[in-house]
Amino acid sequence: MIRLTWRQFRVPALAGLAGLVLLGAYLVYLGVAIRRDEQSYLSRCRTGGDCAGALAQFLGGYQNTLLYLAGLLALVPAVLGMFWGAPLVARELETGTHRLVWNQSVTRTRWFAVKLLVVGSAAVTVTGLASLLLTWAASPVDRLAGDRFGTIVFGARNVVPLGYAAFGFVLGTVTGALVRRTLPAMALTAVAFTLVQLLVPNVLRPHLMPPVTVTRPMTAEAINEARALGSLTGAPVVKGLSVPDAWVSEVSELRTRDGRPLSGEAFDRCFRDPPRTGATGTFGDAAACLGRLDLHVRLSFQPNRRYWAFQWRELAIYLALTGLLAGVGRWWIRRRVT
Repeated sequence: MIRLTWRQFRVPALAGLAGLVLLGAYLVYLGVAIRRDEQSYLSRCRTGGDCAGALAQFLGGYQNTLLYLAGLLALVPAVLGMFWGAPLVARELETGTHRLVWNQSVTRTRWFAVKLLVVGSAAVTVTGLASLLLTWAASPVDRLAGDRFGTIVFGARNVVPLGYAAFGFVLGTVTGALVRRTLPAMALTAVAFTLVQLLVPNVLRPHLMPPVTVTRPMTAEAINEARALGSLTGAPVVKGLSVPDAWVSEVSELRTRDGRPLSGEAFDRCFRDPPRTGATGTFGDAAACLGRLDLHVRLSFQPNRRYWAFQWRELAIYLALTGLLAGVGRWWIRRRVT
């Protein structure tokens, strides 16, 4: 059964291997270039040069490239689920070739389990090696940038991509077993995997561990450190506040000294038509006007020292979902497929 599965899977496996070799060669080249430029940046700092400028130049030269690569790696589990997982069972059920195997002393459970283990192991290995190489190549930039919890970056480093690959592949396989048609199974796999990948980082991940919550006064200087002020709905909010070596997961609305939300009228007055004081900074007079109102926000954040705890917990969640899906698929093959 293992040999038969390998013979059916060898063309996709060779295609995946070729893609991995090409990506790996580029990541090795990129990793060497990053380390060479890191040494150049460090030497400029040691000789009393513009260390901040050198750091900005070093990070700016690679952050976008690494972000694109992280986005590419995020697509790998979805692609493997669509093209390796979805057709794995659906094509056999669609053409009826599963009956030939089941009539030769191969049980349904063994047939399904071998397919999952052989092809699933290949999917996890390909994704794991790509993640390992990207993690190695990007490590100097990640260490200096300090943005370890970024949505795309977090999902493309270390052990979490292994869970994504296992889940995506088994999701595709079980979807194919349920639908029994290859093309619809591929489309449903892509949609379902995308939805999960949107929900987990935005809804579940911030609550994997209780956050640290602090109150921060919103002086004019603090407001000018934010990336944005206000929202499309006109809510009194500041966006993009940061905490050193931490991931800010939630920021409350602007609140007054007694803890009540700032009224929309007071916010609009400062935001749209503030008194002209000639204040400088990102938001200028608006920040000066709001700074005089004695405001504060409540910040919830996760320190970077919790990074590995988040990695292992999210991996465990995806592996649990994978096991649950595999159990559903086994039950369906045994009870519902004729």
